Amino acid sequence: MRTLPAVTGRDEFDALVVRIDYVDDQAWQDVVAALMEAWGDGQYEAHVHFIDDPAWSGATVDEVLTAVRGDDNVAVVFLADRTTMQAENHPLLAVTTLTREECVDEEDYEQLTEFGSDFRTIPARLHEVYANLSIGNLGFEEFAAWAHDDPEGIFRSF
Repeated sequence: MRTLPAVTGRDEFDALVVRIDYVDDQAWQDVVAALMEAWGDGQYEAHVHFIDDPAWSGATVDEVLTAVRGDDNVAVVFLADRTTMQAENHPLLAVTTLTREECVDEEDYEQLTEFGSDFRTIPARLHEVYANLSIGNLGFEEFAAWAHDDPEGIFRSF
């Protein structure tokens, strides 16, 4: 497993979006533009920390998680992967940073990852996911369950 650059300069209130696919620059610009739009019916300004460094090209989920685990304020990281770049609605891969060691026991971990440790979300919903996870209003498993119920496996709304 390769070592990725350290994540620096991220404000704890910024959602972390990591670009790991570098095939389509226009698709990436479309993703960035969508993520920078105000959210919550236009009430809230978007706060995103983008990692757009070719050193991350082709990084695996495990490599990204290893690189971001040093930041205690990252409960979820959003990856702009090949699927993000190729799909019309640009669904990002939301990945929990939760580990078994952070859980009370194996049963707790299994409950919190019942629908997996990742799911996809459209850019317009990324901020809702991040904000709710940040304040503990909703858990990762709830968003993963909603995505699981979607025919395409994507969280689109509550």
